[in-house]
Amino acid sequence: MSADRLVAAVSVKPAIARSAIRRDLLRLGGLTLIVALIIALLTHQPGYTDAYYYLNGAAQIAHGQGLTDRALWTYISAPAGLPVPGFLYWMPLASLAEALPVWIAGGTLGLFHAGQIIGVLCVVALSVIGYGLGLQIGGTRRTGWLAGLLTVFSGFFLAYWTNTDTFALYAVIGSLALWCIGKGRASQRLIWWIAAGLLAGLAHLTRADGLLFLITLLIAALWNQWRSVRNGWRAVLVGLIGYGVVMTPWFVRNLGAVGSLLPVGGFQSAWFSSYDQIAAYPPGASLTDFLATGPGPLLQTRLTALSLNVQTFVAVEGLIVLAPLILLALWRRRSDPTLSGVILYALGLHALMTLVFALAGMRGGLLHSAAALVPFWAALGITGLDDALRWAAKRRRWPLKQAQRIFGIALLGWAVAFSALTGLKLISGWNVANAAYAQIGPALPADAVIMVNDPPAFTYQSGLAAVVVPDSSPDVIPALVARYGVTYLLLDSNRTVPFAALYAGQDSFPFLQVLSLPAGVTSDPANPLQLYRVLSPTPTAKETP
Repeated sequence: MSADRLVAAVSVKPAIARSAIRRDLLRLGGLTLIVALIIALLTHQPGYTDAYYYLNGAAQIAHGQGLTDRALWTYISAPAGLPVPGFLYWMPLASLAEALPVWIAGGTLGLFHAGQIIGVLCVVALSVIGYGLGLQIGGTRRTGWLAGLLTVFSGFFLAYWTNTDTFALYAVIGSLALWCIGKGRASQRLIWWIAAGLLAGLAHLTRADGLLFLITLLIAALWNQWRSVRNGWRAVLVGLIGYGVVMTPWFVRNLGAVGSLLPVGGFQSAWFSSYDQIAAYPPGASLTDFLATGPGPLLQTRLTALSLNVQTFVAVEGLIVLAPLILLALWRRRSDPTLSGVILYALGLHALMTLVFALAGMRGGLLHSAAALVPFWAALGITGLDDALRWAAKRRRWPLKQAQRIFGIALLGWAVAFSALTGLKLISGWNVANAAYAQIGPALPADAVIMVNDPPAFTYQSGLAAVVVPDSSPDVIPALVARYGVTYLLLDSNRTVPFAALYAGQDSFPFLQVLSLPAGVTSDPANPLQLYRVLSPTPTAKETP
């Protein structure tokens, strides 16, 4: 978006020169690019399951293997035989986007750093979006600058922005979708609604949770439209058309791959009584299983989710000190139609991740999907600070501009320090994660298929195919051998509960042979590894020593 269009889109005061905004955007974009490159270069590998998964998917696409998956981390919707159709639980856009730089620059920069290019570019775009929202909500270049910088230095999110996960991409697409929904409600121009529909489709193509953007669009389009029902339904229609343009090719692909418009995987997580059920074999959590858990455990899970999600809003989304300022600004502007999209999405997201997808929300679902709110929280936090300072200035006779400058700099300093501390801690953990996988891989046959706690990580580190340790008795291993050709089992302390006795040496099975770890493999004493060869796909008898 050009500076001229940005000025028109955010409806800032005409006293702010377009040339000044253009200079701000160039400087902010340049500064953000430097910060993003530093964070990207400090990060040496994906470091956790989601980021490994999307990068593996990008590599498959770039190498001509299409939308296929050699690292099966859930058995939900998974057909027999490796490789299976990819993205039957998570969505494909991050891998599709990363595939292009991986194809172009993977041989020069390496697979991981090539995949990071998308995140780096998205961070620059995010800073621009934050600046634009700061102009729109706060009305000054100062609020634009602070909002743009707080969008980048956003606490826990800073380290994630340049990883090969969905964070930065989803934040860009989602925040633009919410912006367009707000502009559509304020102006009633159909162009904003069709743009919101297109972006809602892209958000859904990035994350399954992105369907919430379409729901937000539909509610916002019909909100308070009793005086002009026709306009509301027109907005709904063009929004659905925009969404359908993006998602129809994906629906067609899924019909061919699994026989339905969307795989059932993401929806099944609503019925989990334990998050480990995502690896159950056979899969198939149902409403009956959910209700059989009993009201006590279900209520306790949701109370726990509520507590953790409130903490996520305060500490992760709101950087602790920003959270009350966000709420203050939102309350004072609750009737502003340009904020209707963000209010609906924020309420809907936190409610869903507390009441419906409680376990998935606690395990990272809320963190991922809240990324779309970061630019809004930055702009609203700065505006809320100004609201509070105006109130205080009237009663304490403070010089308002001086107070705004001092408190703004202090808030930015806190954000930079908080982001650096949390980011460096996360990155240092990612950089040393799964080192043993890279050591074990070369010692196994090139056609080995290994059952392991983190298949995407093992496939990235070793290049070998992998499936997840099931949340089921080890007795199911022969069935998984017949289905996916599993030849080795690698356990660590993060194994599922049914494998605890095997890991502790209290159980053995005739189809599993304990092996010594290959020479040179470093096993963490706090998380020792155990390697087994799978001898036969047919025996089912069990021995207890």
